[in-house]
Amino acid sequence: MPDAAERDFEEFYAATWPRTLAVVYALTGDRGSAEEIAQEAYVKAWSHWTKVSRYDQPAAWVRQVATRLSVSRWRRGKVAAAWLARNRTEQVSPAPDETSTALVQALLRLPEAQRRAIVLHHLADLPVDEVARIERCPAGTVKARLSRGRTALAHLLSDDPADETNGAPTHV
Repeated sequence: MPDAAERDFEEFYAATWPRTLAVVYALTGDRGSAEEIAQEAYVKAWSHWTKVSRYDQPAAWVRQVATRLSVSRWRRGKVAAAWLARNRTEQVSPAPDETSTALVQALLRLPEAQRRAIVLHHLADLPVDEVARIERCPAGTVKARLSRGRTALAHLLSDDPADETNGAPTHV
């Protein structure tokens, strides 16, 4: 059974949480951050509850702590953003070319196991044995998936819609 201090704090928390959260949310503009900051303020209140509970307005103390925590978080974020702006080299990736886009679209049409085998072996440049270990299957299975996947990709990427890859089944 909780002691009197715990019950007192529970009642205090239930009565003051909505307003504290509203204040912090107004400061941060982010509900998740506001909840984290408000909870941190209540943790500090609980750790000093014997002293805080005797204040004329303990809720004001919690809101003040939450406000200071909000400002500190904002300052840390601003300092971090400024540091990143000064020290980060901007690496702008070019938009994917038409060939890359066509390849990705074709890969998405393959069965998942074939797609994984193709991507791991050809794009991630992993040997067949490593792909087999990752996929938890025999190397022969990976080789079959690669063969079927390449055949299906050749058909999907072909400019000639009549091209049936010599009648070979693609298992697409």
